[in-house]
Amino acid sequence: MSNHYHLVVRIDEEKAKQWTDDEVIRRWRKLYKGPPMVQRYLAGAKLDSVESNVVNDIVQQWRERLTDLSWFMRCLNEPIARWANDEDGCKGRFWEGRFKSQALLDEAALLTCMSYVDLNPVRAGVADIPEASDFTSIQARMVAWAKRKQKPQLKRKPRSQTFVRKTKLPKQTLPVVPLLRFSGPEKQGKKTTIPFTLKDYLQLVDWLGRAIRHDKRGAISEQQPPILERLNINKDELLAYVSQKEKRFIDVMGTESNMQKTATQWQRKFIKGIRLAQQLFSSNAIQYA
Repeated sequence: MSNHYHLVVRIDEEKAKQWTDDEVIRRWRKLYKGPPMVQRYLAGAKLDSVESNVVNDIVQQWRERLTDLSWFMRCLNEPIARWANDEDGCKGRFWEGRFKSQALLDEAALLTCMSYVDLNPVRAGVADIPEASDFTSIQARMVAWAKRKQKPQLKRKPRSQTFVRKTKLPKQTLPVVPLLRFSGPEKQGKKTTIPFTLKDYLQLVDWLGRAIRHDKRGAISEQQPPILERLNINKDELLAYVSQKEKRFIDVMGTESNMQKTATQWQRKFIKGIRLAQQLFSSNAIQYA
């Protein structure tokens, strides 16, 4: 978007704990040069016990930061601010405030949030269709999907121009991380994939994208995407949620039972959004008062 962006991020702390010290240093140095003592360690210099302990402490701090959402946002927002200030020929603070985040507690919350984020340009009127939304994961996934479909015919037919990105990116200075893959039936339950298929997700986004555009409602299919029934998501409440610009979940999103468990873990008596969770993630939706 022109003045903000949305991300759906998965933090894999268990994987980070399995990294070797050299792997942690390699990843951190993609962003920062690092202190001279770490550079000496990498150069193979002999370190005494005190220096080795210092290096170990630095590596452990970096390991924690590499799984810290606040540090992730800091490393992402800083170069964006520098690019923008450089274009405008100015200095000073670029972002209005600190980022906001929500914990996604289950598959239903993940699907809802992903569709909300991918349809943000359509909802705002920036794009007519999801695949025409620049800098979105849905566009990137549909480009990859189209390339796979065209691969056997590349010698006979020119590449389709349907997914041409018109907006130019500034020079990349950050490492590019691929999007997390969707799982097929054979990968269900694996933590390294999104727990539903790409086909189901594209079908849902297409259905929602048509529904939130008032000039395209005549093209909406009467049959709801099957993934909604599998995850016990109310289609009318989901449509209302992705069509609205304001947020009604604050700290967490998920089914009522998972939100109640989180409230207990956080020693809270109440978490905002439980009533919406009852309406959104239940086949027997509770109507608004």
